[in-house]
Parts: sequence; C-alpha cells; structure tokens
Amino acid sequence: MDRRGFLKKIVKLFLLFVSLVIVPVFFYIYPSTIRQKKLFFLYLSDEDSLPKSGLKRFDYQYSIDDRTITGYVFIKKDGDELIAFSPICTHLGCLVKWDNHRKEFICACHGGKYDINGNVIAGPPQKPLDRLPWEIKEGKVYIGIRQYGQDI
Repeated sequence: MDRRGFLKKIVKLFLLFVSLVIVPVFFYIYPSTIRQKKLFFLYLSDEDSLPKSGLKRFDYQYSIDDRTITGYVFIKKDGDELIAFSPICTHLGCLVKWDNHRKEFICACHGGKYDINGNVIAGPPQKPLDRLPWEIKEGKVYIGIRQYGQDI
C-alpha cells in the first residue's frame, strides 16, 4: 500500500469515528434542537379565580404516558392585561418562587431574581421569565404548556 492509499484509509476511519461517536453525543447534549416540544392547553382554573390585581400562583396536574406531572404557573393582572409566567428560571431551569415581601421572583439555586414583570434584576439569568400562552373558553382558563411525548 502506498502512502496516499494509507492516508485515505486514515481519513475515512476518522470520519467514521466522528459519525459514530461525536454525532450521537451532540444529539444527547442538544435534544431540544432536534425534537420540538408540543404545545398543549391544560385546564388551569375557572375565570372567577383569576387575580383582580397583582400576582397569583396556580397549581396544575395532568397525566401522560402513565406518569402524573405537576407544576405551577404565575398569573399577573395589570389593568386589563393578564400575563402568565413560567416558573422555570432561564438560567439553568430551576423553579422560581414569588417572595411577597420583596415583590420579586427568586431562584434559590443560583440567586437569580426577577421583578413582578419577569425581567431579570439580579443574578446569572440573562433572559426574563418565559411568558406562557393562555386562553379563556366558556369561563375556564387554559394555559399553554410545552411537553415532549404523546397527546394528553
């Protein structure tokens, strides 16, 4: 075998290695870029229980693939506007809590803080809290949740 043939085989083996090892690692590390979460609207509460002003936490629960998933969202009433905030910190995905005395969302994991509008005021988060889609149908409030998997 000559030198050129040997180098071609080495390059082919390297490319095979990259495709068999590096590519699956990439798919494992960045799954959200490969598969998209589906948006589901879940019943949250009756329209009567929405806050008249300020902020209120709403808990929810649903089942998918023989699992029960629980969570919560925050809904803020500001004048005529309703805003639904995800409780997931935009830094590393920890859950934020509302501190009523300080009037801010606090992420206990890494010290992230958000104001009542979900904007970052301190800590490592770079983006504000995500706003969730919502709708009211026949007096019932539904919140949009993104979830992997089958239909709920």
